[in-house]
Amino acid sequence: MRTHYCGQVTESLIEREVAVCGWVNRRRDHGGIIFVDLRDRDGIVQVVFDPEQSDIFETAEQIRNEYVLHVTGRVRPRPEGTVNPDLPTGQVEILATALQVLNESQTPPFQLDDEDVHEETRLRHRYIDLRRPFMQERIRTKATVGRVLRNFLDSHGFLDIETPILTRATPEGARDYLVPSRTQAGSFFALPQSPQLFKQLLMASGFDRYYQIVRCFRDEDLRADRQPEFTQLDIETSFMNEDEIMSLMEDMICDLFVQVLDVMPEKPFPRMSYADALHRFGSDKPDLRIPLELVDLTGLMKEVEFKVFREPACDPDGRVAVLKVPQGAALTRKQIDEYTEFVGQYGARGLAYIKCVDTAAGASGLQSPILKFLPEEVIAGLLERTGARDGDLLFFGADRKQTVNAALGALRVKVGHDLGLVNPGWRPLWVVEFPMFEWDTEAKNWSALHHPFTAPTCSDPKELLENPGTVSSRAYDLVLNGTEVGGGSVRIHKAGMQAAIFEVLQIGPQEAQEKFGFLMRALDCGMPPHGGIAFGLDRLVMLMTESQSIRDVIPFPKTQNATCPLTDAPSPADEKQLKELHIRLRPGTQ
Repeated sequence: MRTHYCGQVTESLIEREVAVCGWVNRRRDHGGIIFVDLRDRDGIVQVVFDPEQSDIFETAEQIRNEYVLHVTGRVRPRPEGTVNPDLPTGQVEILATALQVLNESQTPPFQLDDEDVHEETRLRHRYIDLRRPFMQERIRTKATVGRVLRNFLDSHGFLDIETPILTRATPEGARDYLVPSRTQAGSFFALPQSPQLFKQLLMASGFDRYYQIVRCFRDEDLRADRQPEFTQLDIETSFMNEDEIMSLMEDMICDLFVQVLDVMPEKPFPRMSYADALHRFGSDKPDLRIPLELVDLTGLMKEVEFKVFREPACDPDGRVAVLKVPQGAALTRKQIDEYTEFVGQYGARGLAYIKCVDTAAGASGLQSPILKFLPEEVIAGLLERTGARDGDLLFFGADRKQTVNAALGALRVKVGHDLGLVNPGWRPLWVVEFPMFEWDTEAKNWSALHHPFTAPTCSDPKELLENPGTVSSRAYDLVLNGTEVGGGSVRIHKAGMQAAIFEVLQIGPQEAQEKFGFLMRALDCGMPPHGGIAFGLDRLVMLMTESQSIRDVIPFPKTQNATCPLTDAPSPADEKQLKELHIRLRPGTQ
């Protein structure tokens, strides 16, 4: 039926007979001659219908945009002056000798070349949206990325092994999607947030190198880089430490970028501690393309009378920091107010600032409402620490450490993009030395910063139980241009340490046995040392294709409120189904 894709019809086929299939991208009638731009996944080719061939010309007069055609014809050079250098097929055209309309089409809900289409409309008619060349290119790139990663892992002795989709709930940090059991009344499966425990069990089984491109599910609030169901490249290996795992993953990422983008990131990737990342950038996933850093002023502000600075400076959980914006003094009051409103989204109660007009003149060369509260020696120390120059702007954060880091870290990224300070290129970074636990001030208990199967740096369970807040984990995150694209760790491989972790997390012996008895038995049956990592494939492709959202690299994504406009999912279940599943809805829920 088809000899070539449309994008393959080039000068090499001149005077050849070809058969192509595709959609009408555009139809033009010029002085009785009809031109059709025929489109398929590979490109666009121009088809010419000559009125002397009346049988097919009459049919060509009836076709409209998005009709599906089968065309047979002879490839010829385009006439002088009609060459299109922007198309790979722009030197030639097909003179049609046969035409078949395979299917007609109603007027599409939007033009495929319209870039300003509301996302809800795009998702409701996703099959139309996916016909657009830029969307097809993204999905093709995603397929290529998957193939390259598989080839790399296959060549390094990893086995592609499937793990269950219907499993039981485990603490992974987000809500589970539950699936009621028809045969076990009142019991539920959970869709996996990751294959974490199964891949560890595969290590106990002797499959020392595993990978899987797998669907994962998390019932959490969505944003531009999150979806309720997403694709993950999951990797686990035995008898390798974190340095060896990170080195192998660097090779894999570099191989991927060379093959897909023809770009070679510099190796080895730099490493930065979690504490250093928060201290310098306010984030554990800093974008190193932005040459701005936070400067800590906590010690400098402990003696000032200005309560807004002094109180957090004297609080062990507080912080005072400043973000210097080169030549930012040109910002208007309106722009500064907009940034103040922006940091309010992260809990900041305000955004103090100083404009540097003449730094050599000290305080008299600065402009700010807060200057009257700061002694001369503090101002001098401030200018020295920040290295401020004439024309710079200083933004201050003063509050709890978590609030200051979140607000100034987000402001750093926004200012960097707004003022064109983002350098080109790819800046990968390993963030390491994470705390093992973080304290939940509301629940008054410890929670695992990654997951409860991550190995601590200490080898003695007693040390962990005595000082859970000071123990680091053997975890590592891969950050690329400010986005976390992968996270992993060396795992616990001894039952005694795993039991200690559960105790810190207030998971009692009975609960641990009920939820994780199978894991504890495996740890006691010769579990080897092992570790792994998982990459968010959608996020990675989003970055590589310069897309604004992972929804643009997922064929059929969900909206911000986790619905599918295309299929109207989720939808109510009928009474018969609910009865079979032993479920009764509360009044008013349907």
